[in-house]
Amino acid sequence: MSARDVSTPTALEARGVGARLGQNDVLHGIDLAIAAGRWTSIVGPNGAGKSTLLRVLAGLLAHSGEVLLAGAPLRDLPGRQRARRLSWLGQGGAGEPSADDLMVYDVAMLGRLPHQRWLAAPVDADRAAVERALRRTQAWEWRDRPLGQLSGGERQRVLLARALAVEADVLLMDEPLANLDPPHQSDWMLTARTLVEAGHTVVSVLHELSMALCADEVVVMAAGRIVHHGACSDTATHRALERVFDERVAVHPIAGQWIALPK
Repeated sequence: MSARDVSTPTALEARGVGARLGQNDVLHGIDLAIAAGRWTSIVGPNGAGKSTLLRVLAGLLAHSGEVLLAGAPLRDLPGRQRARRLSWLGQGGAGEPSADDLMVYDVAMLGRLPHQRWLAAPVDADRAAVERALRRTQAWEWRDRPLGQLSGGERQRVLLARALAVEADVLLMDEPLANLDPPHQSDWMLTARTLVEAGHTVVSVLHELSMALCADEVVVMAAGRIVHHGACSDTATHRALERVFDERVAVHPIAGQWIALPK
């Protein structure tokens, strides 16, 4: 595993983190420092523990060890404060049937709840944030449609808008490209890059290896452990990626970027 530049501020840190799902140990002594103001992708084969790690970093799953948000123990932060600073987009937009009857605009407005007083009506800042988020994900034209009437890809863009509307320092996204066609995958990548340029931190679990290699850093996982953490341009990162997929993929430079292709 490569060391990260210690001069770079840390947004999220895991120290000795372990986690279980049912009777199975899924994460084993994870130590990880996520650089602030950068895009970090987490990759690895099925069952590597990628989504479990992301849920632990989000404070959504019981675990041993410690998670720090900007140097403060995550478990000690009040829920509302945590929700303002840490935004979450879960895996698979089809997993929230209870929201099907909500209008798209109202779904995106849910992202503003951490900023609102209990039962208070949205204010101008909330409405502006929701419009920015829906326009950024090209979902503004559906704002008056029920979520349940949208396709899987359209739904995913609305849920991304909800996550963006939080305007959190750190965004955690589990398979955000699910159900998106290639043009909207490219739009998501541009959104991630724009967020980073604005000072946010993006952490994404991705199965699309070539998209993952467009990030700043890649965390490579296997069997519940981190086997490498390094820059996307680093040859050692490419080799680690190839090894965890049993040498069945190879990383190549094509048109100025790194691409993972099947062998």
